[in-house]
Amino acid sequence: MAGTQSKKPQPPPGGLDGTDLAILAALVEDGRMTNAALAARAGVAESTCAYRVRALRESGIVERIGARLNTEALGRPLHAIIKVRLGSHSREYVHNLYDRLMNVPGALTVFHVAGDDDFLMHVAVANPQDLRDLILEHVTVHPMVRQTETQLVFEVREADGLLG
Repeated sequence: MAGTQSKKPQPPPGGLDGTDLAILAALVEDGRMTNAALAARAGVAESTCAYRVRALRESGIVERIGARLNTEALGRPLHAIIKVRLGSHSREYVHNLYDRLMNVPGALTVFHVAGDDDFLMHVAVANPQDLRDLILEHVTVHPMVRQTETQLVFEVREADGLLG
């Protein structure tokens, strides 16, 4: 019958095909998965899977595989987004502050952004007092910081937007 033959899948942008995407999705779900389990999940031979994973790493698509930490179990259940606005924007000051913000205790992610704010920090702390201390002792102490605004996070979910 016409139209009943399955078409060969076209690789998505970036040269990834369905096998690569299946491997990536499995690695995101469980980065400790054995090559045998990963190959079974992707529906390919173990040697093919090992080759594909190596190629994904060498191409830079897989930067690293790490652990996802439970901040509540670590005693840091309170999440917040701290908006940081600078008064001075010299390249040196911006890079220096970025490095410092990355090393703030409790910092999960720091974004350097365009718009009214210059940085967005996602932090996890034990309680409101620790959040206040983090802001006062590690953020507003820098002379180039003009203003901060803090938003409490009610819930955090990780999206599958890159592979979905």
